[in-house]
Amino acid sequence: MQRLGKNIGKYLGEGLDLERVLRDIEIAAQTHGWQIEKFHASGNHPLLALTRRVANPKKRLYISTGIHGDEPAGPLAVLQLLQENRWPADVDIWLCPCLNPAGFTRNARENANGVDLNRQYLNPTAEETRAHINWLERQPSFDLCVCLHEDWESQGFYLYELNPDHQPSLAQRIIDRVAEICPIDLSEMIEGRDAVRGIISPIITPQTRPDWPEALYLLMYKTRLSYTVEAPSDYELKTRVAAEVAALRVVLESLEK
Repeated sequence: MQRLGKNIGKYLGEGLDLERVLRDIEIAAQTHGWQIEKFHASGNHPLLALTRRVANPKKRLYISTGIHGDEPAGPLAVLQLLQENRWPADVDIWLCPCLNPAGFTRNARENANGVDLNRQYLNPTAEETRAHINWLERQPSFDLCVCLHEDWESQGFYLYELNPDHQPSLAQRIIDRVAEICPIDLSEMIEGRDAVRGIISPIITPQTRPDWPEALYLLMYKTRLSYTVEAPSDYELKTRVAAEVAALRVVLESLEK
């Protein structure tokens, strides 16, 4: 499998048909009985939160994606899973399928005001992030959180695991499953952090970071276990979508046991 070589200095790959994808996400959610909340209007497009509640849940799962408008694989991956409708029977799920609609209209990482929303979760100024935090504050804690991302510079798929309590890890299982679909970034250093076969387990120092990503906010206030998965966006979009779907399926399978 070869890299496309499209990304020179930034992401220059496929964009997202935002109108169609958001419409199809809502249709799939409605069809399968999810609760749909529009918690903020971002330009012409709302920020959506989808909730699937079951009787006597054993676990709570949170999934988010679309916080960077040049990362189309995540919204397409959650759309596929919504359409397939194969979810654990005893797990409550909260899903934010597109946290930066304005970015997708420009195929750009930032929102319409040039703000990287994934650096806003300590001192938020962007309306989208403030609305998202307000929504999160109304939700219960989660047993597990997954944030879907892409990296236009990466040589292959990789992930961050935030697991300060040393709970049973899913990281290697995710990597093994994704390796059947997509190359893994085997670099010993990724994004300036030590990595082992595509797995980054960073030392968590929130007090020293002025620009919290969503995953750090979630770890501080909503969960004790999270995964940020990074598909390599210099490969075909269908490959990146399949990689993220595979990663989420590992998570869902683990919650079924």
